[in-house]
Amino acid sequence: MKVARRFNQRSVVDGCHVACWLSGCAIFLLLCTGCDVERRKSDAELGLNAQQAAGRRVYEQHCARCHEPYSSRGKNGPGLKGVFKKEYLPLSGLPANDDRVGEIVRLGRSKMPAFGQVLDQQEVQDLLVYMHTL
Repeated sequence: MKVARRFNQRSVVDGCHVACWLSGCAIFLLLCTGCDVERRKSDAELGLNAQQAAGRRVYEQHCARCHEPYSSRGKNGPGLKGVFKKEYLPLSGLPANDDRVGEIVRLGRSKMPAFGQVLDQQEVQDLLVYMHTL
């Protein structure tokens, strides 16, 4: 009887060690995967004016699911960090200016859908102003 009790106590202790070890591994993995996730900064922290902040809201609602704003890493579309700091757009090779980017937003291009029926002219303009901050 005492042998059986000692065995059961040891199994419980070993089970606790395994559970603690697995929990530790899970926490470590979560911390490692979150290493490149940056806290979302407020409009004020980014120094955005009212029009840029409005454009940021448009971006988050319609663009962020496919385009990373503060990274050159893409999702379904290219990352847009510094998009207006380059002479040409990365995938199309079109000039990186308000006319071309606005046209792509309104009419779509390649895999990107058109937003001309979704966004009004002011929203497109606000979006472009915000994209200049990226």
